[in-house]
Amino acid sequence: MQMHHTTIKRVLIAGAVLAVLAGCGSEPKEHANEALGTKPAVQPAPPTKKAAQGLLGMPPVLDPKDVYAADRPNRLSPVVKDFPARVYVPNTLSNTVTVIDPKTYRVIGTIPVGTQPQHVVPSWDMKTLWVNNDKGNSLTPIDPKTGKAGKPVSVHDPYNLYFTPNGKYAIVMASLDRELVFRDPHTMKRLKTEPVSCYGVNHADFSVDGRYFIASCEFSGELLKVDTQKMKVVAQQKLPLHGSMPQDVKISPNGKRFYIADMKANGVWVLDGDKFTKPTLLPTGKGTHGLYVSRDSREMYISNRGEGSISIFDFTKNRLTKKWRLPQGGSPDMGGVSADGKVLWLSGRYDSEVYAIDTRTGVLLDRIPVGSGPHGLAVYPQPGRYSLGHTGIFR
Repeated sequence: MQMHHTTIKRVLIAGAVLAVLAGCGSEPKEHANEALGTKPAVQPAPPTKKAAQGLLGMPPVLDPKDVYAADRPNRLSPVVKDFPARVYVPNTLSNTVTVIDPKTYRVIGTIPVGTQPQHVVPSWDMKTLWVNNDKGNSLTPIDPKTGKAGKPVSVHDPYNLYFTPNGKYAIVMASLDRELVFRDPHTMKRLKTEPVSCYGVNHADFSVDGRYFIASCEFSGELLKVDTQKMKVVAQQKLPLHGSMPQDVKISPNGKRFYIADMKANGVWVLDGDKFTKPTLLPTGKGTHGLYVSRDSREMYISNRGEGSISIFDFTKNRLTKKWRLPQGGSPDMGGVSADGKVLWLSGRYDSEVYAIDTRTGVLLDRIPVGSGPHGLAVYPQPGRYSLGHTGIFR
């Protein structure tokens, strides 16, 4: 029987629809589920891990694998390149700063300052040296271009002084006040005070990204982790050895470890700053006190004040490699490395002298008589773009 043309058309359309429906029912299960959203037709790209952001306003890190990349021999900033090379030695018991010409090893001046000067600290912008008159409750500014001291600024209990990596704040380590005092880096006006529960907060260093710093508490044997942006203590721990007296703090070139000198543990604590887990002790010598990184970022000079020696730690080998002993002994304390990297300068805390030591051989080049109780001397100028404080931590 012949069908009408319209009827034929309807049958063909109906057949096509049934075929499509049949085809849908016979598709593989995973394709059928696409409509339900159980498997997208196109897989999204895996989320990329965001790079850690540094402290707001901080100069970009030159080399994430070496925080000291800006400190190469004689790489002086335009700010300091015309400053005369000098060694500034605060004498805590003489209330003076002795000025030494490092080329001649001679004392060329003495600057009267406040009571019990502890450290000479380069400012963040490197234009000023601040003398920390701890008992005098003041900071004396020295112009490193002229060597002249300015009018002291009233600051309570300034045992030590640091600067945030973005240059926004000065941080006074008010050791006996048990405070971290964040101040204007130029006027030293108090802006924020962070009380601490430990005793004798005094030395510190910052993470690669500047977002936190590790501080040592000498008298209670503790470590603090401080959020730089929030200006708050975010973690605290007691060192595992009873009677510990942590001192200087330095970060490793690759930023993975912090080293904390301990004069009672007679060694250096090695700490994972990010995790802030229990540190391990690396024995170095009696009265371990100061930590200084070589200009090639390969070695760290560790002063052992109680035995008159300097231990050498090789970052690339992750171990101690040498020990230099001062002839006739001494009390090597705080200091710094010359701009060319060839001389390590350390104060002799109990011997009223300063030591100049050849960094290639460990040979004592000279002993220079200074005032009584020399402590945190500053070698200046030094390479770097900006200063984080203490006797010269440059990035």
